[in-house]
Amino acid sequence: MTVLLPDAEWRHRPGLDDLLLALDAAGGKARFVGGAVRDGLLGLPVNDLDIATTLDPHDVADRLKTAGIKAVPTGIEHGTITAVIAGWPVEITTLRRDVSTDGRRATIAYTDDWREDAARRDFTINALYADPITREVSDYFGGVADLEARRLRFIGDASARIAEDHLRILRYFRFLARYGDDELDNIAYDACRAASNSLMALSRERIADELLKLLGSAGPVHALKLMVDGGILAPVLPEIDRTGVARLGVLIAREAETGVAPSALRRLAALLPPDRARAELIGARLKLSNKARKRLVLALESGPAQERPRAMAHRVGMEGAIDRLLLDPDAPVAAIATLEGWTPPALPISGGALIQRGLTPGPDVAKALQAVQAQWVAEDFPDKARVAEIADQTVSKFQRARQ
Repeated sequence: MTVLLPDAEWRHRPGLDDLLLALDAAGGKARFVGGAVRDGLLGLPVNDLDIATTLDPHDVADRLKTAGIKAVPTGIEHGTITAVIAGWPVEITTLRRDVSTDGRRATIAYTDDWREDAARRDFTINALYADPITREVSDYFGGVADLEARRLRFIGDASARIAEDHLRILRYFRFLARYGDDELDNIAYDACRAASNSLMALSRERIADELLKLLGSAGPVHALKLMVDGGILAPVLPEIDRTGVARLGVLIAREAETGVAPSALRRLAALLPPDRARAELIGARLKLSNKARKRLVLALESGPAQERPRAMAHRVGMEGAIDRLLLDPDAPVAAIATLEGWTPPALPISGGALIQRGLTPGPDVAKALQAVQAQWVAEDFPDKARVAEIADQTVSKFQRARQ
């Protein structure tokens, strides 16, 4: 039975037809592949678009140049050119076959055989191609049936696929969470468990990227339980255990209850032991960006007892306060509502205003300003009139102390 890729909005993005014309898609030289086909068949939004082609990468680059399309040689040594159309990147990769692999990178050779290209991919649902003109789907390994059954299968032997690229261990659980309906293939699971130590050979950036993608999915808890129970994360993240997975489950429920958008970093914080120092070490080990590491540490840092939500947001920022409130199972979810539509204000008075009130310039000014701010926060950010009263009282107190 012929399967057609449904038409969708992404197919009509500006510049795409010109790109397909340049690649001679009508002549059978280019097809959509991977995620766009998979998600397109499921009726999901398509953000990233990949095109497979029988054209040599240098030929691709020349054709794009002739068509006036920006071409970036992002991975030309591996056959990939990125076309930029209307600010939208489209990866174009020449059909390939693996000559040799070492679990991290592959030596490839180009081919004009679509099935041979499909055979080097990881899962059957990712080895689907669609003709851009006729929308006919090419399925060499039963990916359409697996997609309909929400079944995740490696192409061929699971152990062999993992040996080619160790990252496929983590990808298996990410795709299981999103597309597999949590139906576990015991052969694939055993292969992942047996090869888990090979994750140590991967860069920590690749591990972090894959883990955060898993955590960003709608329902990652079951997949993570399987990973923890199978000892799969132990070689690279031994700190993650069943207790952390349970915390993650609570957090996800609280995100849903409050309507706060899920955050992969917040979910990572839930997985980790609630310890700032260890979070800092793990963030460094995963080579997270400085911004991401700061957020992770801030989420797990303990603050003043019984601190009100707005006071917390003023001290650590809105993002940090929401992370902490959601991560704390004892914090009422209603506390989140007190932050909706509110922006932490700046103290509406300066040290100069305290000097004008008679405070002697010097160290006392900074101390007095801190005292004014502490009282202002304690009173839940009253208006300028009340701040002026607090300033008068504070200056008077400091003046008496100096007499």
